[in-house]
Amino acid sequence: MRYFIQFAYNGTHYHGWQIQPNASSVQETLNKAFSILLNETISIMGAGRTDTGVHASEMYGHFDTEKILDIPALVHKLNSYLPKDIVIFDIISVHDDAHCRFDAKKRTYEYHINTIKNPFLQELSWYVTQKLDVELMNQAAQLLLKHTDFQCFSKVNTDVNTFDCTIFEAYWKQEGGKLIFTISANRFLRNMVRAIVGTLINIGLKKITLADFENIIASKSREKAGFSVPAHGLYLTKIDYDYL
Repeated sequence: MRYFIQFAYNGTHYHGWQIQPNASSVQETLNKAFSILLNETISIMGAGRTDTGVHASEMYGHFDTEKILDIPALVHKLNSYLPKDIVIFDIISVHDDAHCRFDAKKRTYEYHINTIKNPFLQELSWYVTQKLDVELMNQAAQLLLKHTDFQCFSKVNTDVNTFDCTIFEAYWKQEGGKLIFTISANRFLRNMVRAIVGTLINIGLKKITLADFENIIASKSREKAGFSVPAHGLYLTKIDYDYL
């Protein structure tokens, strides 16, 4: 039987989602917990790969087992066993061909900036002291919806077949001393959101114009785009499936 896992994590103390040698990862931590509690080797496939320090307020994974699970009891045991920075929301029985990565129709990320110094947000939001023109940043964000090739925002030397992505929405919202960027797309390239935010910050600082922003996208050159903002302000917030 195949099961989906709905969970969240604070990525501060992890070297990203994916298992890697000599480094703590969310995937490895979950594999260990599920394997111990189910008394069998469990290997969890993730819906995506977050980088070191990136958080997820909604993430999905899937695994296979021959057992019929007592889901409420297992969720309770997992949350008691797992470290405090990972939480299991639900375990969902799905059809055998369901795939948490390939079946995802839309993914949504948020980038959190705090404009007022706050010691409680140091690891959860990026503190920016400069004055930003949010209206101009929103105008630039809307330009993203006109394009599909985002090679300029992709990490170089990445192994992908296409740099095309369909962006459904992209906007900034001010909430008191916090500034939140929301972006949804059918897929994202490696480092894409952090590079977009860094480039939009340059718009907000009036270091580049809206015309420059269009030219950067057309150039397909990562060197022409803005800096990559710090990982600790980035959150994977939602993944959409047709059957969930």
